[in-house]
Amino acid sequence: MAPDPAHDDGEPAATRGSAAAQLVAALRAELRAVADPAKAPQMQAYMKSAMPYLGVQSPPFKRVCRTVLAGHPLADRAQWDWAVHQLWDGATFREERYAAVALATHRLYSGYQDQETLNLYRHLVETGAWWDFIDVIASHGVGPILRASPETVAPQMQSWARDGHLWVRRTAILCQLSRKAATDTDLLAYVVAMNLEDSLYGKEFFIRKAIGWALREYAKTDPDWVMAFVQDNEQGLSPLSRREALKHLGG
Repeated sequence: MAPDPAHDDGEPAATRGSAAAQLVAALRAELRAVADPAKAPQMQAYMKSAMPYLGVQSPPFKRVCRTVLAGHPLADRAQWDWAVHQLWDGATFREERYAAVALATHRLYSGYQDQETLNLYRHLVETGAWWDFIDVIASHGVGPILRASPETVAPQMQSWARDGHLWVRRTAILCQLSRKAATDTDLLAYVVAMNLEDSLYGKEFFIRKAIGWALREYAKTDPDWVMAFVQDNEQGLSPLSRREALKHLGG
């Protein structure tokens, strides 16, 4: 298959000198400017990352993203999509992928948070395949899309919960973390039920932990529902999931 010119590692003629290209270049340059290379090996080891780090810690990373994203607004969806792909697919350091996620989920581009963007997030989830990316994408990317179009996105999350990719399943489990009283409990029950211990990835730590986290967060809103759910699924929930779900409920 021929490479997609819109997402090629080289800069397409259509974007050369564009706001999108300037944004990508500015983010890369500013991240390097605030990096502390001495911290990079420790950060890489902590995240068990094959991709190296520049050594940019959280406060300067947030400052760079806030300043650069505000200073280089993108005029349309095509430029935004191209810039996200350039930062992500062309990354040589992990912070560039963090910047891609920050751009993808930035408030300036809230109008692009729709079903079409689920394909983008799925690409990031499958190729990122680690919790530091997936947890942000699930709650700040997929979550708002679900809130905006629950009738069409909830069935997609049900499908993701049965997917053959572990991290796609984790995304489905965590996509309602911030919904509180607006949580779709039918969807929450379904995505958990599809990932109990006897499921494809039910014994994987990152699935068991995600289930516990999702239930624990909703327990802050409706503890009785969570307690009843845990009791009804006593045999299927792992000890880790159960412990996390009931962490603040005395269970």
